[in-house]
Amino acid sequence: MIDAQTLLFAKAIADDTRHEIMTHLCCVWLSVSDIVEKLDGRVNQPTVSHHLKKLEEVALVQVRQEGRNRFYTLNQERVTVCCGRLLVQFAPDYVSNVVPISQIAPAK
Repeated sequence: MIDAQTLLFAKAIADDTRHEIMTHLCCVWLSVSDIVEKLDGRVNQPTVSHHLKKLEEVALVQVRQEGRNRFYTLNQERVTVCCGRLLVQFAPDYVSNVVPISQIAPAK
């Protein structure tokens, strides 16, 4: 049976908007308004804040407070751990085939 943390991770990334937000948060710190801008205004600020709260609840984003502003970035370590758990749970025969990131050529 899948553990609760892995299930919450899967639910969090199953939403298309959260998936897109996570993509934008990879390797950068962004404010809510930055994210709204990156989403080309398709999603309003309250909705983005709601999605960020859901991601924060399962530790998929890290948060930094600067004055009245909150900045978010993707918690890559947590994503890696949760993806690993999904592999172990649903594709145990392929776990040994996972290629270390250091062996993957950067995208051009």
